[in-house]
Amino acid sequence: EAVGKMKARALLLLTVALLSLPALGAEPLVGTASVVDGDTIEIHGQRIRFHGIDAPESRQECTRSDGAIWRCGQQAALALSDRIDRSIVRCDPRDRDRYGRIIAICFKGAEDLNRWMVASGWAVAYRKYSLDYVADEDRAHLAKVGIWSGTFDMPWDWRARGIRH
Repeated sequence: EAVGKMKARALLLLTVALLSLPALGAEPLVGTASVVDGDTIEIHGQRIRFHGIDAPESRQECTRSDGAIWRCGQQAALALSDRIDRSIVRCDPRDRDRYGRIIAICFKGAEDLNRWMVASGWAVAYRKYSLDYVADEDRAHLAKVGIWSGTFDMPWDWRARGIRH
């Protein structure tokens, strides 16, 4: 009986491990993208959250070095929209989040848009989920570009406080 319980437990652990693996081998999503916010787009009605990054929320405000308040979340979304323009975007799925959105690395041609958002200072590396873009964040921070040009709350802190301007 003890062996049976051990086998059942091992099978359960294996099942959980397999179900938690990223969606490797999933077909890329390709098409014209609509920007939802600085780290989320939609292609063919599918919401896609950018893997490994977190951008300020659409209503989030930041402070410039001169003390002026600006809508950095809105600007992040506009920067992504301008970068994509009307180009075809390809997103390679990695996983799904708790809201059912596809988590993916998205490209405009050969350019990694996730990396571009972080390197341009419009998003931060989402270290809780990935270290892929930390070096890009460090460079953007040092160059004081985008949100790094002043002060801001990390998007996850802003969401956690439930701030809604």
